[in-house]
Amino acid sequence: MLQRLSQWDYAISATCLGHRFNAQVARLARVVSHSGDGYYYALFGGIIAFTSYAGAFWSLALPAFVIELMCYLLLKQIFRRDRPQALPVFIRPSDRFSFPSGHSAGAFVMAGSVAQIFPSWAGVAFTWASLVACSRVLLGVHFISDVIAGASLGLLIVYGIN
Repeated sequence: MLQRLSQWDYAISATCLGHRFNAQVARLARVVSHSGDGYYYALFGGIIAFTSYAGAFWSLALPAFVIELMCYLLLKQIFRRDRPQALPVFIRPSDRFSFPSGHSAGAFVMAGSVAQIFPSWAGVAFTWASLVACSRVLLGVHFISDVIAGASLGLLIVYGIN
């Protein structure tokens, strides 16, 4: 079963990265990926602090991010899955292992938190989180199963807390 998953993951990554426009796509993917870096979450949270929804947002998002970070780090050490090999890589990953995707987990924690507190923004939030997850594959640092696991982890935590 794991062999099949690895073959499927590699085939998708090779398709995503094996075309002549991959460098151009990677430029856009890099910008999208960086929008999922943690300091932007703090900036967004700071903006929310000036609204009447600050307490509700922070009481959901802060514990969710703490739990997500602990789970993500633990799962990386348990699975120790190497990142994609023999494919183009367009950024330097922050660590050695790929499963699960921390960017995807964090983006879906943020999207789920936004959806819970600001339901009218759910579509925008989940579209952005999905783009962050896809960008990680398009940059050559994750397999599709890594980002699916990361997204699932983030959503399970947010909806488990709420």
